[in-house]
Amino acid sequence: MNRRVVITGTGLVTPVGLEVQDSWAALLGGRSGAGPITQFDASGHAVRFACEAKDFDPGQYIERKEVKRTDRFSQFAIATAVQAMREAGLDDKFDTLDSERFGVIVGSGIGGIHTFEEQHARLLEKGPGRVSPFFVPMFISDIAAGLVSIRYNAKGPNYCTVSACASGAHAVGNAFRSIKHGEADVMLAGGTEASITGLTVAGFASMTALSTRNDSPETASRPFDATRDGFVLGEGAGMVVLEELEHARARGATIIAEIVGYGQTADAYHITAPAEGGEGAVRAMRAALREAGAGPEAVGYVNAHGTSTPANDKNESAAIRTVLGDRARDVIVGSTKSMTGHTLGAAGGVEAVISALVCRHGQIPPTINYTTPDPDCDLNYGTDGATERPVELALSNSFGFGGHNVCLAFRRFDG
Repeated sequence: MNRRVVITGTGLVTPVGLEVQDSWAALLGGRSGAGPITQFDASGHAVRFACEAKDFDPGQYIERKEVKRTDRFSQFAIATAVQAMREAGLDDKFDTLDSERFGVIVGSGIGGIHTFEEQHARLLEKGPGRVSPFFVPMFISDIAAGLVSIRYNAKGPNYCTVSACASGAHAVGNAFRSIKHGEADVMLAGGTEASITGLTVAGFASMTALSTRNDSPETASRPFDATRDGFVLGEGAGMVVLEELEHARARGATIIAEIVGYGQTADAYHITAPAEGGEGAVRAMRAALREAGAGPEAVGYVNAHGTSTPANDKNESAAIRTVLGDRARDVIVGSTKSMTGHTLGAAGGVEAVISALVCRHGQIPPTINYTTPDPDCDLNYGTDGATERPVELALSNSFGFGGHNVCLAFRRFDG
């Protein structure tokens, strides 16, 4: 069984906007979401800036008494699920769906690290009797998917994908397959992360993964630039409503884009470094194109993993050259992480929404902060502002520590 799968709803909470419309406008405008860290006292840290989802109010989506019982990463997931269901016309009509054929998959690389750190401090300071009874259900990574399924009575496939920075992309890809192969008719899928904490920042800084440009946070994330020195930690969530095509048509849904391919591979190479030449990424991209029934000539845009780290950007560029061949320099290879920072497990969900919007609107966000060419990164990264051009097929890359590679393929929907 091979059924067509379309996107009928989207949701975003990002460092540049708290809804899809605001985030999209900011991305097209090339606005950075980076700034000094406000969520904890970072004065003693080597890295004191990040891309925070500023002014996020969970009370817009969750009852006030429940806010204290949910970690920030779950709050992001619920917010974006609500946004996506509203756009799909299902937020107040979910009871019209067959609940057993409606599922939720939400990826998160880290889960409730805010809660974990807070409760660990309480254990040390006040003793085991003062640890919250909500501690475990607040910090476990799968709870976001569980909370969303409870909210919408979604009784189909329900779980969390945990594959570091590929988590959100794995979630979208697996949800796509659930519908394509007949397991479900509707899926909410995406990624969420809220890991701007003292421990997380210190850990990434200790492994020299983060940019140290404390004096200029807004220019610190500079994918593919020769002077890049690490990624900027971000937070947020991205969610999509996926539907079987005829199911969407039957209820008169507006279709945003079609998801047509999903490639997933492993490097089997190193715990943090990508395989030389992006070998695993090559196989993931080729697998996504193969499932889409498309060749390199169909690709109009690649939403690159583009983290602004020396190793990723060099090897991802090499992988794209290998896959696209002679067309590699004609395709815009953009990194929206130059503006959102790296949202870790949320990135695949956030960038799935962005890729779908590129196909729908024929507008491509720029890669900002590119000033110094790198001979190893010689593609068209869309560094001169937003580009307007029709995009028939977009690829979205997500790679994670441990050697996890995912590529999602999206197609413009013409009926």
